[in-house]
Amino acid sequence: MSINRTRNFSIIAHIDHGKTTLSDRLLETTQTISQRQKQDQLLDSMDLERERGITIKSHPVTMAYFQDGDEYQLNLLDTPGHVDFSYEVSRSLAACEGALLLIDAAQGVEAQTVANLQLAEQANLKIIPVINKIDLPNADLPAVKKQLEDILAIPAEEAIEASAKMGIGIEDILRAIVERVPPPQEDPEEEAMQCLVFDSVFDNFRGVVSYIRIINGEVKRGSRIKMMSTGKSYEVKEVGVFTPKQEKREILRAGDVGYLIANMKSSTEVKIGDTITDSRVPAKSALPGFKEIQPMVFSGIYPISSDDFEQLKLAMGKLQINDAAFTYQAESSAALGFGFRCGFLGLLHMEIVQERLRREFNMDVISTYPGVIYKVLKTDGENIEVDNPSFLPEPSLIEEIAEPTVKAYIMTPNDYIGEIMKLVAEKRGELINTETLDSNRVLLSCILPLNEILVDFNDKLKSMTRGYGSMDYEHSDYQISKLVKMDMLIAGEPVDAFSTIVHVSKAQARGKELAGKLKGVIPRQLFTVAIQACIGGKIIARESISAMSKNVTAKCYGGDISRKRKLLEKQKEGKKRMKSIGRVNIPQEAFIKVLKTGD
Repeated sequence: MSINRTRNFSIIAHIDHGKTTLSDRLLETTQTISQRQKQDQLLDSMDLERERGITIKSHPVTMAYFQDGDEYQLNLLDTPGHVDFSYEVSRSLAACEGALLLIDAAQGVEAQTVANLQLAEQANLKIIPVINKIDLPNADLPAVKKQLEDILAIPAEEAIEASAKMGIGIEDILRAIVERVPPPQEDPEEEAMQCLVFDSVFDNFRGVVSYIRIINGEVKRGSRIKMMSTGKSYEVKEVGVFTPKQEKREILRAGDVGYLIANMKSSTEVKIGDTITDSRVPAKSALPGFKEIQPMVFSGIYPISSDDFEQLKLAMGKLQINDAAFTYQAESSAALGFGFRCGFLGLLHMEIVQERLRREFNMDVISTYPGVIYKVLKTDGENIEVDNPSFLPEPSLIEEIAEPTVKAYIMTPNDYIGEIMKLVAEKRGELINTETLDSNRVLLSCILPLNEILVDFNDKLKSMTRGYGSMDYEHSDYQISKLVKMDMLIAGEPVDAFSTIVHVSKAQARGKELAGKLKGVIPRQLFTVAIQACIGGKIIARESISAMSKNVTAKCYGGDISRKRKLLEKQKEGKKRMKSIGRVNIPQEAFIKVLKTGD
């Protein structure tokens, strides 16, 4: 296929604006898939993706499209839609020349629509706006077109009206891709072969399968290649394209999107955004934009039964093969036994990994409260990074603690500004800018501590704006905060699984909340059990579980009252002694009830 008749494009949209449905219709209209293969969410191969209606892994596909007697090769690079995977989205966009910007006719422009458009504009892509779901009874086309012009600065007449579900406007979209998206261009100054790796998966039988876009030159079976980030060389075993199943080809040329299999045994050998070149005649420079993906959120994952530790270790190793952004290392907890400290891109990524452990490997796991990496400056001048409250030095040794922040963009109807500003203040955030988008909506920009938005921020935002508010965020700098380690003492013994790093202003409320939860799940003992939240040596919150009473006078029937009094005094002495030497065995269910809710 001539490079002039190749078009590489992706679909970018806010979650639930119909991206996957549109890709299904494009595959059907170009007859890339037969009626027999037809199914909803065809490019979402995981059950988890289908159930949640989200794309987790990007899925490229090559389509043949005929227009005016000419055959065109259309390469669609499907992209994840969630902010956790924004780096993968940026790499997929770097492999394209154009993008379909999908907007829901009922919901209009949302926060992630703006964020994804900015990514596409940074990659200098030709944007084709598509207003989807025009068949909905509450679709408001004039308002969406006005938002296109006012918020995104895109002429409304460029928009294509469509309904992916009903199959309306699909031909117009395909024609626009051919006419508006420019064909790929080779770099005349670069003579050597260059391929961009925009994703990779692990195949148990063939090793690592790299998803590539050929920028310059060509690659075929038997070629000797080199990874520019690691400098390692390999021999190419197979190349091909996706239709959408893997289909072998003899050769891939500039402009093509497909896959490459070399003798790579581990996913750590290939990195997303890396450049592949010829090992004999290497390229002068790597393609721009590559960076190592760093986990942002950390949590301890432990098997519910300690006998499953080895099985969990095996399962995590297999997961990491397919997901290089997921990291883990062994750790132990006095309360939970042996487990792993795991790093994730964000909270959705963490949920997905835990769900995959349960489904694909049948592992029953418990996770600790998610946290972030804090930068700690000690009094002796040493800088350390802490991702686990257990490793935080003594307060007397700490000079200052800095926490990571995010820049959040919240799009909301005007009616809810006051409530959102209250929520931002409650989460220790700071409002930077308010921008009026149209007569009904505003865009709030604010700086928030990452730790504060991990668990319930998005849920609260959605509920207080009745689902109309949307949020997108990008990682910002570290800022110094008054942070402390809060321990939970049960009968005077600290329980490391419940330790957290909190802001001074929130410590008391958090301690009271956690103590209340523990009171509800720890079984009563024969003596009073104190549940205390403390910072350093200072108790900031307390709950007590009252003692079970045993009727020691039950065996006395009749007789002198002094005999009963004697037995009660003896019981009193025993309880006093038990209180000083007694231990509370916390059942596993108590940890599960408190930690599994994410609180």
